[in-house]
Amino acid sequence: MTDSRAAAARPAFWLVLIAAAGTFALTMGTRQTMGLFMSPLNTATGLGIGSISLAFAFGQLWWGLTQPFAGAMADKVGAGRVLFTGALLVALGTFLTPYMTTTLGLIFAIGVLAAGGAGMAGPAVLMAATARLIPPEKRGLATGIVNAGGSFGQFVMAPIAGALMVGMGWASAMQVLGLIVLLALPAAFLLKGNSLQSAAPGQKVVGTGEAIRTALRNPSYLLLAAGFFVCGFHVAFLATHLPGVIAACGLPVQFAAWSLAIIGLFNIVGSIAMGWAVGRWRMKSLLALLYTVRGLAVLVFLLAPKTGPVVLVFAAVMGVTFLSTVPPTAGLVAKFFGTANMATLFGVVMLTHQAGGFLGAWLGGKVFEATGSYDWVWYIDIVLAAGAALVHLPIREAAPRKPGFGSIPA
Repeated sequence: MTDSRAAAARPAFWLVLIAAAGTFALTMGTRQTMGLFMSPLNTATGLGIGSISLAFAFGQLWWGLTQPFAGAMADKVGAGRVLFTGALLVALGTFLTPYMTTTLGLIFAIGVLAAGGAGMAGPAVLMAATARLIPPEKRGLATGIVNAGGSFGQFVMAPIAGALMVGMGWASAMQVLGLIVLLALPAAFLLKGNSLQSAAPGQKVVGTGEAIRTALRNPSYLLLAAGFFVCGFHVAFLATHLPGVIAACGLPVQFAAWSLAIIGLFNIVGSIAMGWAVGRWRMKSLLALLYTVRGLAVLVFLLAPKTGPVVLVFAAVMGVTFLSTVPPTAGLVAKFFGTANMATLFGVVMLTHQAGGFLGAWLGGKVFEATGSYDWVWYIDIVLAAGAALVHLPIREAAPRKPGFGSIPA
């Protein structure tokens, strides 16, 4: 197939973005509201915040563990099938959670089913499918828009979840959220296709094993993954424990719901702005700037009085940097290795992100149980943010010298 015929076969640019961003909005929006249910789950089960945090933390880790495998599967059999299965699993796990009364039950519903499904319908597969279906010159902006979809989902779903909890109770509210996720199923048919469509004419795709081995020998790729570990720690701690932080400040639950919503709203701005910026500035410099802003914002928050307006302003600043790390990170992976194995290789980077996410979600609960405060987690977060800012500076953005990575001559 010639390049012109391949371009003609692509769906419309805006349809691809609606499908990918809409899927991410539904899966991420549902997952990022789960922190609102921690206190009701604790009251209903009596398991303790530490045990429930373990279930949420396992979900963070499992979400990351599924992504390299989901990416490899999407590269081989097509993104559509993977996304369809993932959306079904998110809906099932969310719907079943209220029936779980043990730590193992919560780990199964939240950590295995819902988180695993969200990993299958997550950024590794969505970013790769988007990059494959749109022209190269539009990829930076497109990844920013898709990433913003996840934030838009959080902005919309958090107030919906809060209203449903007030109107019909936490258990029914969670089940309704699970059913809403099923709206993502039609997008799977538009985003179908695999990595063979990314190979140039006369070339064949490099195997998954060779792609991963080559990537793991690239120092810049390893530094990128190390920085993304810190992002996972920060994001998971906020998503899981920010409602608890706000409650510890003596503020009503409405501030918790609106803080999560504001994070989602302002991350739309941050994600789209970052998608625009990756085509104009060095992506490693943008990532270093984001982590620096995070660390400084947390430091100011710790020193400021914990009033409602302060909490909402803090949420807005965190929102700008929340997942705006994804476009430059995905962009660097594509720049290093091309798009043929991007779902797999970005999935590996997402695994390190979620290893950090496991630590952020779990450590938040353990530290609070031990000290009655989240302050020590904030201190750790500041130190990690400074380290992440520094670790991006040695990254070399130039593509590896080996020509045609992601494809080899047939």
